[in-house]
Amino acid sequence: MKNKSAVRSLLLLFGLLLFISGACEEENAVKEGVEYKGRVVGVSDGDTFTLLTPDKQQIKVRLSEIDAPESAQPYGTRAKQVLSDLIFQKDITVVKEDIDRYGRLVGHIYANGTHVNRKLVQDGMAWVYRQYLKDQTLLQDEQQAKEAKRGLWSLPSTEQVPPWEWRKGNRTGNSGNDPVSNEQEFTCGSKTRCSQMTSCEEAMYYLKECGVTTLDGDGDGMPCEALCR
Repeated sequence: MKNKSAVRSLLLLFGLLLFISGACEEENAVKEGVEYKGRVVGVSDGDTFTLLTPDKQQIKVRLSEIDAPESAQPYGTRAKQVLSDLIFQKDITVVKEDIDRYGRLVGHIYANGTHVNRKLVQDGMAWVYRQYLKDQTLLQDEQQAKEAKRGLWSLPSTEQVPPWEWRKGNRTGNSGNDPVSNEQEFTCGSKTRCSQMTSCEEAMYYLKECGVTTLDGDGDGMPCEALCR
């Protein structure tokens, strides 16, 4: 009896180990280089959109290695329109690089044979995102667009503010007199309505970084008009 009990215990332990191993393999299957295919059903701004997969799952996608102007920046609306022209209501492929802290799929986008990330840089619709850069050749594309004064590079130099610097300035505030507000950082939470926002900057953060599109009722890229007039 003791031997049978020991055998049963060993079999149960072996089965548990197989289950854990299978779960780990399934988790690791979603890794860098995995392709996601689907149709683009929404464009939030110049570097973020919503993908509808064949199994009807909606995935928020952020283009990797580039950073388009914010909606409130010069060329922000134009960058969104160019991205829409390239991918909206089209079947595309996303080659995964990462999942960011907001749960968005980050990757390279291909539509009708066009590498969309590179195309936006070449047309002057986005900066190369230095902090997350892997493909150094994108810097050459950016330099060529800059020399040719394409897109945002046709703006006065004072308006050529990289989005990551623009976001930082808007998060910390402009008065410079309140040390608490200068250290303010926003994080994605449960807020979904304009009445819950404390400032235009917070509304912009929730729209851009958290994907709360309900804040932009008319789809013009500007959330909560009462706050952001």
